[in-house]
Amino acid sequence: MRSTGNTKHQPRTKRHPHDDAPDTAESFRRLAQLPPGPERDALRGEVVEAWLPMAARIAGRFRSRGESYDDLRQVAALGLVKAVDRYDPGRGNAFESYAVPTVTGEIKRHFRDHMWTLHVPRRVQELRNRVRHAIQELTQTVPGRGPTVAEIAAHTDLGEEDVRAGLEALESFGALSLDAELPGGEDGYSLGDVLGAPDPALDTVVDREAAKPGLAALPEREREILYMRFFGDMTQRRIAERLGISQMHVSRLISRCVTRVREDALRGG
Repeated sequence: MRSTGNTKHQPRTKRHPHDDAPDTAESFRRLAQLPPGPERDALRGEVVEAWLPMAARIAGRFRSRGESYDDLRQVAALGLVKAVDRYDPGRGNAFESYAVPTVTGEIKRHFRDHMWTLHVPRRVQELRNRVRHAIQELTQTVPGRGPTVAEIAAHTDLGEEDVRAGLEALESFGALSLDAELPGGEDGYSLGDVLGAPDPALDTVVDREAAKPGLAALPEREREILYMRFFGDMTQRRIAERLGISQMHVSRLISRCVTRVREDALRGG
């Protein structure tokens, strides 16, 4: 049976991604009024804890980009703390509208500053994360020095080779610019200044070797003329005077011989 049109359809409401957001408006008003001290610190901690599920959900959006979810949650939590500390309830905006872009921006900043410039295998990334966490934990138990490879291996149940791979990966997030100034230097030299460059003399060696067969095939007088012109740095007029021929004839001989040697070199001898 068809509807008569009297039934009113209820509009479907779009679920907000943070519908379980806590009501902390009163807490923020109290934070704004409380002076620094234990009471304010405790209330601030309660507010941060109440919003942590939202921060974790934002972190989850980025978990497929190569960083561990635990690290992303830590970065998101840091962004949440910044949002709580900077939020001004007097502006009349809901905390969520301020916190979401703040947490998202903190995560994006983390990717910009700390993620890989080059492709690194996922296994090496995981080794890096395990080694990094182990260093953070062991540093608290061995103050005054960093943990050794053996200590990290024992703490993580990894082999020492895997630990070394993780340690190398810790320094492999970004590429060093060739314009970066060398550490410890005061003369302004950059990394690019100390790198080697191709030796232009190598091209000359290659060219000479390629020309040898063609030169050897020339008559002796033509070889002598080319030697005087290109190795003795003599002018065509002086060569003509030495050989008792015209300068025009010397010019034609040089041009013809050079063309012959070049074509022979291009043919590979």
